[in-house]
Amino acid sequence: MIVRDAPLFFLRHGETYFNAEGRIQGQLDTPLSPIGRDQAAEAGRALESLFMGAGLDLPATPWCVSPLSRATDTATIARDAAGLPGAGFVTDARLMELNFGVWQNMTWPEIRGREPGAVSARQSDVWNFTPPGGESYAALTTRVAAWLEERNGTTVVVAHGGVARALMVLIGGVAPAEACKAPVYQGRVLAFSSGKGSWA
Repeated sequence: MIVRDAPLFFLRHGETYFNAEGRIQGQLDTPLSPIGRDQAAEAGRALESLFMGAGLDLPATPWCVSPLSRATDTATIARDAAGLPGAGFVTDARLMELNFGVWQNMTWPEIRGREPGAVSARQSDVWNFTPPGGESYAALTTRVAAWLEERNGTTVVVAHGGVARALMVLIGGVAPAEACKAPVYQGRVLAFSSGKGSWA
């Protein structure tokens, strides 16, 4: 676990068309749905409220964002909703979603029909399982940890469900097996502070 003195605020990208279809997007670049754009604005307003309540300076806080468009669009919309210039963030490829390899662009029923043995193997150890041609949550956590160790001070992150789970393990005091099952909401803010995380 990485010890941080300063809080970190995580926003998951809004709903995409793939999310609505139950389709795995992984590192594919997929657009926000209209609902997702509304969720991004909701998250921005929630973040502004959190910062005001905690006496933190949102305009002075750096935003680090996955380069996938569903995350950059979410960041732009959220910042606008919070009264900030839309483009005031940096991107980092280490914040990209888990790479699901050949399973990307498929639904879970399609995957179970094609590779039932692999799905069973994944269910026995979700954190360490590597999809064909992809990466495990453990590997994702290693790259997120490398990014996190370079951060000082209060930070806003806009990324993906897999990144949220990595952060839960790295700075939220959550065991990997539990992080795999934890919900990761859209339109809300996950605030990490003092070794714990909570949704607002």
